[in-house]
Amino acid sequence: MASILAIHAHPDDAEILAGGTLALLAGRGHQITIATFTPGDCGSKEMGPEEIAAVRRREAANAAALIGARYMCLEFGDLAIFAEDGSRRRVTEALRQARPELVLTASPADYHCDHEAAGTLVRDACFAAPAPNYDTRTASPAPPLPSIPHLYFMDPVEGRDRDGRLVEPDFVVDIAATFARKRAMLAEHASQRVWLRQHHGMDNYLDEMERWTRARGELVGVEYGEGFRQYKGHAYPQSGLLEELLGDAAMKCGAGW
Repeated sequence: MASILAIHAHPDDAEILAGGTLALLAGRGHQITIATFTPGDCGSKEMGPEEIAAVRRREAANAAALIGARYMCLEFGDLAIFAEDGSRRRVTEALRQARPELVLTASPADYHCDHEAAGTLVRDACFAAPAPNYDTRTASPAPPLPSIPHLYFMDPVEGRDRDGRLVEPDFVVDIAATFARKRAMLAEHASQRVWLRQHHGMDNYLDEMERWTRARGELVGVEYGEGFRQYKGHAYPQSGLLEELLGDAAMKCGAGW
């Protein structure tokens, strides 16, 4: 069975963009870790950063538990994720601790600066994680990975970049069989509905997620879908491991990345 890490910027991002796929993989016996860069410490107008962070860590752990996944937080701060040396070492250490063969992460083109920085850091940390001389400067470092893991980008939110342009996935995963589980995972993030209503003007995040997921499914003629693009930069694995694990549920569309 494969070890899979889904790592995105904030609690609820992975559930919104890849929850159905993660549920499919978990149902096939694969080991899943869901990680966030931040605990969502800026996501409230009523609670202070430590209070809302505690709430959101608990919600994230509960959501992961619904599919038997582990949750971990890298403890960056909201709006404070930057692609620089110290951050890259922290992310590399997280990868070495999780020991994934397959990584799903944030799109490098998205509406949110944290999303874009997270995707860049994870891409570069995947390259660094197998290098023995790349010191993560932690007290008890995990050993290097045996090789660069397979890397995939999730969809950006609404399938668009920050300028509203559509971002086409390489393939869409048919998640009709696990959509109810995806919705249940996202529902665990109850505090996020309050924040999205106040800050984004979005009243029902569950219905919005369903609308976006239906739109992705339409690309390949299924009811619900989640899109992914494989990163195939020099030295990164070229084989389609995620597609292999998902079988017929992974459906090609368009020219891809």
